[in-house]
Amino acid sequence: MGKKRKSKNPGMIKPFEAMNVFKKSRKPLSVGELEKRLGLTKRHRKFVKNILKDLVREGKIIKIGSAYGVVEKMNMVTGKLQVQRSGAAFLLPDDKKRKDIYIHTKNLRDAWHGDRVTVAITGSHWGGKREEGRVVRVIERGKQVFPVRVIRPMGGTALLCHPTDPRLDFGIVVEPDEAVVDEPLLDDNGKEIYPAESVDAEVDFSRVQRGDILLVAPGEQINSSLWEGRILKMLGEEDDVLVQEAIVKANHGIPTAFPGKVLAVADALPDEPGEEDFVDREDMRDIPFVTIDGATAKDFDDAVFVEKTSGGYRLRVAIADVSHYVAMESPLDREALKRGNSYYFPKSVEPMFPEALSNGLCSLNPDVNRLAMTATIEFDNSGAPVNSSFAPAVIKSHARLTYEQVYKGIILGEKEEQDSFGELLPMLQLCEELARKINKRRNARGSLEFDLPEPEILFNLQGRTVDIRPRCRNFAHQIIEEFMIAANEAVAEFLTEKELGCLYRIHPGPDEEKLTNLFKVLRKIGVSKQMPDPITPESLQKVVQDSEGTDQEYIVSRLLLRSMKQAKYEPINEGHFGLASECYCHFTSPIRRYADLVVHRLLKVALGDGHQAIPGQKQLGRIGSSISGTERTAMEAEREILKRLTIIFLKDKVGEEFTGVISSIAEFGFWVEFQEVMAEGMVRLSSLGDDYYTFWSDRQMIVGERTGHAFRLGQKITVRLESVSLELLEANLSLVSGAEDYKKFV
Repeated sequence: MGKKRKSKNPGMIKPFEAMNVFKKSRKPLSVGELEKRLGLTKRHRKFVKNILKDLVREGKIIKIGSAYGVVEKMNMVTGKLQVQRSGAAFLLPDDKKRKDIYIHTKNLRDAWHGDRVTVAITGSHWGGKREEGRVVRVIERGKQVFPVRVIRPMGGTALLCHPTDPRLDFGIVVEPDEAVVDEPLLDDNGKEIYPAESVDAEVDFSRVQRGDILLVAPGEQINSSLWEGRILKMLGEEDDVLVQEAIVKANHGIPTAFPGKVLAVADALPDEPGEEDFVDREDMRDIPFVTIDGATAKDFDDAVFVEKTSGGYRLRVAIADVSHYVAMESPLDREALKRGNSYYFPKSVEPMFPEALSNGLCSLNPDVNRLAMTATIEFDNSGAPVNSSFAPAVIKSHARLTYEQVYKGIILGEKEEQDSFGELLPMLQLCEELARKINKRRNARGSLEFDLPEPEILFNLQGRTVDIRPRCRNFAHQIIEEFMIAANEAVAEFLTEKELGCLYRIHPGPDEEKLTNLFKVLRKIGVSKQMPDPITPESLQKVVQDSEGTDQEYIVSRLLLRSMKQAKYEPINEGHFGLASECYCHFTSPIRRYADLVVHRLLKVALGDGHQAIPGQKQLGRIGSSISGTERTAMEAEREILKRLTIIFLKDKVGEEFTGVISSIAEFGFWVEFQEVMAEGMVRLSSLGDDYYTFWSDRQMIVGERTGHAFRLGQKITVRLESVSLELLEANLSLVSGAEDYKKFV
């Protein structure tokens, strides 16, 4: 009798080995077939099924009957589903080389906006320019918890609700009696979605009214447009600013509470550094560093100092040494990577680190010892950098100044404010002098500046929005911006020379197709006759400058900005187009950006720190991709909260007239930015009853077939606010006056 063949130890079989078997197979494989090809037996069935489960969850294989096949071989694609408010959707493939795939509403099945799904390619759309598909399987829900608006009772104690996100077009039925929970909410893989301590254990649902906002977890599907749900929390009245912020945080999956073990680690840290922390650090406590930030800032990443030298200037930039307290792969580090960055809202902040670090131990507060990484940059008299050096140090900020103080005292030269600076006044005047020279050189190399105002929301004592106006920005802000850019470039160049790796902040050149279309529009309206060749930051900067002070300034800056690609984090240097910088990274904000924390670790190793752990090249790539995604989340959340608070602010202004500028145009209407307040609404073509209107995309105009009335980008008009909808996130306008004759632009 022959020896019984022993199977391989299943612990030695990795998912990628199973995936290689699938890729080599010419057909889908059953569980038994996969076992045989891996050299396993039936007693390893549970192990094999776990591997299959992981591969299915990752979207690499899909189950067909009793077999499993490779998604790519079956003309299927895995990615994230992005649903528009119209109901149409697009798959954003995991494979970044593939273009987005169009999915019609009828082909969404039970998938929601934000889900990770597998899509089968069914054909092409828009004349073959884009693939079309249908959802085959939901791999992972993008939204495990989300806010809903109470619509009405459904009989008994049940309540019919609707998600506050207009892209989630279905109803949720909740039973208040089932809201009491004493255990955490877990997903299908046992991962905690919502901690038990955050659930309202005793909610008085007698107070719940139509329009109130609840936080729910979806359950079983009742029918194609209705799901069961479980109440987790009562958020409150919809018009409350903090409730709106909670809605946006939930809509975008922004963490609002730190895990207990993360808080425990943070709480165990000292209140301030001790003498043992100063070993091998330069003592710079006598150097009068100052922080310059907004009036409400609490986390101070950076402090600066400038002095005159025989050859020009010496700039010292001190940045909080977060990496001294946060070790790579520690609980604090893993949570920071998950968050990617801090999230700022009008009335709240969700920080990347617990407050014990972000506002305390790592914040460069005045008159206390703090650990820092310093960049010392020598400039010549023209403001050109000559050389730079870096060192870990201990500093003591000598003053916490605001942009407003520096603007009044240094830029405007107000005597009373200058007197308050005391001995710091000459140093602050040098700061302005050097910053203006650096700024002049940066502009000369072609750095792009789009002078588009950012909104600032003002609240009264009751927390209600009373105004939305352009955020005040002056050269005091520019001083810090110039110094931070200089430090970021110096660190990136140093790490590049050392060849130890760097997480670069790259900004690719403009989208070629969008830029070509832009110059077609500009030629049509007589702004520019041909596209610059080659396309450089300097050549595009000249296009912007040539339009300044003309009627076309608005359309040039807006369309050029829209042609730009989004900046991101990569371990391979491709330069920063917008800043016209050949080598750039983020180093100056490690309290609120994970990228900067990574760069600090790399810098320490480059300076000879043998105790600092750093990520490898592949890990840098994964980190860059992750935090580029969280950065987009922060930007989208910022836009959404602004839109929501704007609509609430406009509620009692329905019927009023506003002057405005046409800011964007589509086939179905155009958006108007108000001049009286930083808000916008839409004039739909269906509301223009005097003619049939057509969108001329090549001229960015809408033109009436009979009257010749035209509406173009940048045109000033008067509109009336007809209605607002927080549910649809819309402000609807009607035209009062401002139509022009299209012949003026032909």
